[in-house]
Order: sequence, then C-alpha cells, then structure tokens
Amino acid sequence: MNPDPIIYSTPLIQLHIWAALVAFGIGPFAILRRRRDVWHRVAGHVWVAAMVVTSLTALGIFEIRLIGPFSPIHLLALLVPVMLWRAVAAIRAGRRVQHARTMTQLYIMSMLVAGGFTLLPGRRLNAVLFGGDSWTGFAVAALLLGCLSVWLWRAQPVEQEAARPG
Repeated sequence: MNPDPIIYSTPLIQLHIWAALVAFGIGPFAILRRRRDVWHRVAGHVWVAAMVVTSLTALGIFEIRLIGPFSPIHLLALLVPVMLWRAVAAIRAGRRVQHARTMTQLYIMSMLVAGGFTLLPGRRLNAVLFGGDSWTGFAVAALLLGCLSVWLWRAQPVEQEAARPG
C-alpha cells in the first residue's frame, strides 16, 4: 500500500477521498442499524453530511474528461443531493420504507458502483492499494461490492407503508 497518490493530491481531492471513506464506512452501520434509535439517527446524519461533501467536491474534480471537462460521475454528483433530499423528506413524512430504499439505493449507486470504478487500473485508489496497474484490485472489489450490495438490498424492511387517506 502506497499512500503517495493521495498525499500528493490537491486538497479538494483529499477532502473528497476522506468524505467518501467516512460515507463508505458508516453507511452499512446506518443502513443495518435498528431503525428509530439514536445511533441510527446519528449515523444517518453523519452519512448525509459526508455524502454532501463527497458530491460537492466531486463537482470540482475534472480528471476524466469525456464530455468537455465533465464525466458521467458529475451527473451522479448532481443526483446525490436530490436523492438525499428525497430520502430525508420521506422519513420526515413518516414513509420509512421509501426512506430506507432511497438511502440503500444511494449507498449502492454512489459508494459501491462509483466507488468500485475508482479501483480501475490507472485510478488513484488502485495506485494506492494495488500499485496502479492491477486488474486484480478491480476484480476483488467488484466481487466484494456485489456481495455487499446483495446483502444490503436483502436487509431492507419488507413492511408496507400504510395507505394514505385522500
């Protein structure tokens, strides 16, 4: 493991990486924690804050330029705050199932899928973890992320929301 690619990155990229690592680490705790307890709520608040920082900093990173200075990850970075807002609005309205599904989908989409792509050869995290040229890192990450995605998806509540009058 060689931390130099992160150490010598811009402060924006370093902030992005740290926020993403916080979101990646605390996400499963927030998703799998017993609902409606204080630790689920605290973890959820920290996760939302980390995701906001991750998405905002992603908007300032232009290393992969597919459409002018932009890449598909910029679309995801714009979608993240919208999905966070929808999930928070859902829980405030008492729609727990919609909240849980939206948060889990957001975790899978942003942390697992987009995060998995950071392990491709030539990317900074691949260089840190695997020396930069290894497809092994991406293959291992894809397998682990796939298993974690299935596990998180299956952990979702199956209860139905109460019918709303009107």
